[in-house]
Amino acid sequence: MAMKSESAEKILARLKGLRNHMKPGEEPLFSIPGIWDGGQGQRSMACDVVLTNQRLFGYVFSSFPRERLFLDAIPLSSIKAVSLRQKSFEPIFRELLIRNAQRNVYIRSRRQQIEGLYEALRAAIEKFAPTAHVALENEEAENTTAIRPTPIYGREEIRTSFERSPSGITLLFVGGLLLEVIGVLLWLATQSAQTGLPLFFAGLVAVVTAVLMRRR
Repeated sequence: MAMKSESAEKILARLKGLRNHMKPGEEPLFSIPGIWDGGQGQRSMACDVVLTNQRLFGYVFSSFPRERLFLDAIPLSSIKAVSLRQKSFEPIFRELLIRNAQRNVYIRSRRQQIEGLYEALRAAIEKFAPTAHVALENEEAENTTAIRPTPIYGREEIRTSFERSPSGITLLFVGGLLLEVIGVLLWLATQSAQTGLPLFFAGLVAVVTAVLMRRR
């Protein structure tokens, strides 16, 4: 059995339980903390994003207070497009959109980390998933292979109005909570509902609006 590289051993040692979920011949190449959104109605998950010579996946494992495992993977050989996306009003974070025939996967992390994942993923696909075998109808074509179409790589900037951006929604939510707190404090301090209630209800409306926008 081939020895794993030093970087692979560091990733395996750092991520608890990861070694138990490796496939035969699989070796981790790169890892960053991020937020994984696997589409298909799944909720976003804060996790470690792990790139191997076979797959890209989001991974979380904990054994306390109860055992919990999250592992959602997309094979390198199935990836058809990779897009590095920068959203307006989000100077710190970047998003990586990965497409295959079944779904879209979104990965969010800090700019430097997502840039590193983009480059590592592109190199891994070119090195470890250059071709795909085709189903054969006769023995004469036993050694025939088909070249897998080269994935499309790109970068794009998405312009979003501030109020609809994650930063704007977060600011609206936090601001609403502050208005609620201020409204309650004014009500208690002045013993006047007319003074505190308008601020409280304004904050409540802001919080509800932020929650609804986030769900969309």
